[in-house]
Amino acid sequence: MLETGDKAPKLKGTTQDGSTIKLADYIGKPFVVYFYPKDATPGCTLEAQTFRDFYAKFRKKDCAIIGVSRDTEASHAKFRDKHDLPFALIADTDESWCHAFDVIGEKKLYGKPHVGVIRSTFLFGADGRLFEAWRNVRVPGHVEKVLESLARQ
Repeated sequence: MLETGDKAPKLKGTTQDGSTIKLADYIGKPFVVYFYPKDATPGCTLEAQTFRDFYAKFRKKDCAIIGVSRDTEASHAKFRDKHDLPFALIADTDESWCHAFDVIGEKKLYGKPHVGVIRSTFLFGADGRLFEAWRNVRVPGHVEKVLESLARQ
């Protein structure tokens, strides 16, 4: 499990438009990697819209945002276009990003256990080291907490 001060994992992924990005490309400025369970679900949509609505404040701090779920590139493209999201979405169909960040785990849906993505956010400093992590995120007020933490870097 990633801990404060750990280096960002060496990962690359495919975005909604089929391009490839590497986490290493983001070193040199702060960046956020947030994991969400599924495109177009109510909580995930609200979270993405909130990151979108606060995007200018993140950019003012030169901070990039990357969203990650196990959905396909096509699903991400539709989700990004529908909600006018200004940041990349990684299609983690092989779960390599989810496992590297340890965000796959048992959850309950209508009282029944299943394995899924645990909503989590990771803020890295410009040095590529983990500054702060949030696991089991509740969406309301969360993006504001990430911004507050970014201001403390």
